[in-house]
Amino acid sequence: MVALYGIPNCDTMKKARAWLDAHGVDYRFHDYKREGVDETRLRAWVDELGWETLVNRRGTTWRKLPEDVREGMDAEAAVRVMLETPSIIRRPVLDTGELRHAGFSETDYERLLG
Repeated sequence: MVALYGIPNCDTMKKARAWLDAHGVDYRFHDYKREGVDETRLRAWVDELGWETLVNRRGTTWRKLPEDVREGMDAEAAVRVMLETPSIIRRPVLDTGELRHAGFSETDYERLLG
C-alpha cells in the first residue's frame, strides 16, 4: 500500500491527498508531527533521495534554525534536525513501496502512480 508522510494542515499535503483520492489510490496517511519519524526510515530516505531534497529550505522552520546549523548542514546534521523538528521535512513524502518521492506535482504523481 502507498504511504503518504506529512502533516494534515499543510496546503501541499491537501493537494496530494486530494489527487490520490480523485485517482482512487489507496494510501495510508502518516502524520509525522503526531506519530514521529522512525530514524531508520529517515536515514533510508536520505540515502535514497539526499538530505538536500528532504529538508525544506524555503520554510520558516529552516529560517528559524541558527545560521551555523544551516551553514554546517550535512546528511548527519539533517537527520538530527529532521528527527527533532519533523516539520522541516519537505512535504509530502510519498512511499510507493518501491520508491520514495518528496514534494507534490500532478505530473510526478501521474508518472509514479499511473
